[in-house]
Amino acid sequence: MRMLKNNLGYPRVGANRELKKASEQYWSGKIGTKELFAVARSLREKNWKLQQDAGIDLIPCNDFSFYDQVLDTSLMLGVIPARYNDILIKNENNKEIDLYFAMARGYQKDGLDITAMEMTKWFDTNYHYIVPEFTQNQEFRVFSEKVFEEFNLAKHVTGTIPKPVLIGPVSYLLLGKEKEEGFEKIDLIKKIVPVYIDILKRLKKEGAVWVQLDEPFLAMDLTQKEKEAFVYAYKEIKKECPEIKTLLTTYFEGLHQNTSFAVSLPVCALHIDLVRAPKQLDNVLTLIPDTLSLSLGVVDGRNIWKNDYIRSLAHIKKAMAVIGKDRLMIAPSCSLLHTPFDLDLETDIHSEIKNWMAFAKQKLNEVKELNEIIEGNNDLLLENLKDISSRSLSKLIHKQEIKRRAMAITDQDAQRHSVFAERQKIQQQNFGLPLFPTTTIGSFPQTDDIRQLRARLKKKEITLEQYDLEIEQATISAIRWQEEIGIDVLVHGEFERNDMVEYFGEQLNGFLFTKNGWVQSYGSRCVKPPVIYGDVSRPKDMTVRWSSFAQANTKKLMKGMLTGPVTILQWSFVRDDQPRSETTYQIALAIRDEVVALEKAGIKVIQIDEPAIREGLPLLKEDRAEYLDWAVRAFRISASGVKDETQIHTHMCYSEFNDIIQHIAQMDADVITIETSRSQMELLEAFADFKYPAEIGPGVYDIHSPRIPTVDEMVSLLEKAAVLLPAENIWVNPDCGLKTRKWPETQAALQNMVTAAQVAREKITFDINA
Repeated sequence: MRMLKNNLGYPRVGANRELKKASEQYWSGKIGTKELFAVARSLREKNWKLQQDAGIDLIPCNDFSFYDQVLDTSLMLGVIPARYNDILIKNENNKEIDLYFAMARGYQKDGLDITAMEMTKWFDTNYHYIVPEFTQNQEFRVFSEKVFEEFNLAKHVTGTIPKPVLIGPVSYLLLGKEKEEGFEKIDLIKKIVPVYIDILKRLKKEGAVWVQLDEPFLAMDLTQKEKEAFVYAYKEIKKECPEIKTLLTTYFEGLHQNTSFAVSLPVCALHIDLVRAPKQLDNVLTLIPDTLSLSLGVVDGRNIWKNDYIRSLAHIKKAMAVIGKDRLMIAPSCSLLHTPFDLDLETDIHSEIKNWMAFAKQKLNEVKELNEIIEGNNDLLLENLKDISSRSLSKLIHKQEIKRRAMAITDQDAQRHSVFAERQKIQQQNFGLPLFPTTTIGSFPQTDDIRQLRARLKKKEITLEQYDLEIEQATISAIRWQEEIGIDVLVHGEFERNDMVEYFGEQLNGFLFTKNGWVQSYGSRCVKPPVIYGDVSRPKDMTVRWSSFAQANTKKLMKGMLTGPVTILQWSFVRDDQPRSETTYQIALAIRDEVVALEKAGIKVIQIDEPAIREGLPLLKEDRAEYLDWAVRAFRISASGVKDETQIHTHMCYSEFNDIIQHIAQMDADVITIETSRSQMELLEAFADFKYPAEIGPGVYDIHSPRIPTVDEMVSLLEKAAVLLPAENIWVNPDCGLKTRKWPETQAALQNMVTAAQVAREKITFDINA
């Protein structure tokens, strides 16, 4: 008997972001469904063949998505909010893909104006998903045929039996939101499970053997009702689909207190993440029944470092000693969606550092090599041991002066001079801003001209002086336009920046960058995370030149724009040879130096974005206090080197804040801007209940949708905000940066936003006075 080589999922955007480009062309009307679907089919076929060539036994299908796998599941199950019904009626061709994209992005044509569904982070990743919406009388049915079509296509392409991947019924419900009062979403379990059974029966009829059911909530704190839902769901599936081999997958954490419960579920195999939670293996092996196989997630699906075969083999051999080889699978820890496509495409990375790395394609090979070592190939083990040892001793990584500075941080370094109430009085007196001051989050649309300009500079087709002149002109144009429409606190537009993390990483020591290391964030949005390989420091100013230039070209307040230390950490591939907190403190000191430099240059408002601080929250409640302590402290270190007169903003988006609101307050920012438009100000309730002490900019329009919000709907949102918060503490701004939007829609939306603020000043002030 042999161990099966298992893969949970594969990157879908393509090595050259082919899916991104095709999707955006389709949205803009440049191509039709035929061309879009051809690109998608090509990518799927390449991925399946690549995995087959790598020797993967259980090749996933239905892991491909045009936007997000949770949205795919909603369409598969017919969970379509009623506001989208008119799209199918209006659309003569009845295109499912247009309904799908409307749910993700909103719809504003054909006489319809429909908002997008809410979007939030996928557990503790920078991947976003579209939140399912449930009503008390929610019905489920098989609506989309995608899962069956992909299974048959994969079977045809590979000549083997692929493994369909589904989000499990319990996790799918827990990922959603109740849109009515009077019920709990988990109560829908008895309605949803029969539809899953229908799907599994159809897959069996089509020839499926293994089906992967992703239930990541098994690695989180569960209520008794949620545990009962798991038992009900999988007993029913086993009873009705006894011939299907169910692979229950968990990831991003260990099973911990759910171990005995999880191993008792009537499934054929259980996948566990031994990268995030290696210590869980002992408990699992103690409790595992004789009928259950085990998939060992030993290859890191979330990072880019080469696997330490000695460590992985220890897990594999320990499991073999208890349950034998024939009940084991070797796998990545989670879907490889979160890693770049292929390290072979990188030609400029320092050879020593590149030798420590592995992207998705290479991680498949690591699964294969671990199996070969178990079968007796010790040469592969010796080669890996040499690579791992060279990294631990490299002088490229370790800088003692940086380590000493981080170790010398004191509590005083994380304290502003005065409390917020005193700072607010000084700032209000100095700035003289109106009620409901308007601003934006930072970036303006990056046009093709700007991107081409940056590309020409990289190719040395233009000089740095020519490049700077063009960026200056774009910046001045953005300033003049903001002045013209009446925005109160301006931004310079960030035309010189490629990405909010990459831009800073390029100027910090200890970072490296890839050419093609793209990963999907949501929909067509791809990011190219920096790689933090060594100790981090700031050798020179990073943003002062452009912020100073912008401030010199206006009499209005100009925000200096920085990315915070926790977000830089979270949105990078982080070194795994020291605690994450140590790396974060090093980054915090570098950002602190930049904040002080901006203040000295005359910038009075400085925004330190931390959209990822909620994202980094450990999945288990018992682990959260330690993380929040060092994450909040890192932000305060970065922000506390300035005078009371300098106003510190921070920005967070697409997060639930209820359970960390106290720690957000402890960050001690003067102003926080957050996403609230998709949730209709629902997220603001946590700040109101907590009596958040500082100023807040609740986003009044959704920048991830191309639709232009009306003045009335933004005024309505501000009215809701003014019920919850003191009017004098409310700012008016979009949900997030505008980099990914087009200029026409941006200009129209911001003009409406400024008008809405003007209306609110009169209407809401009048209402309060009355």
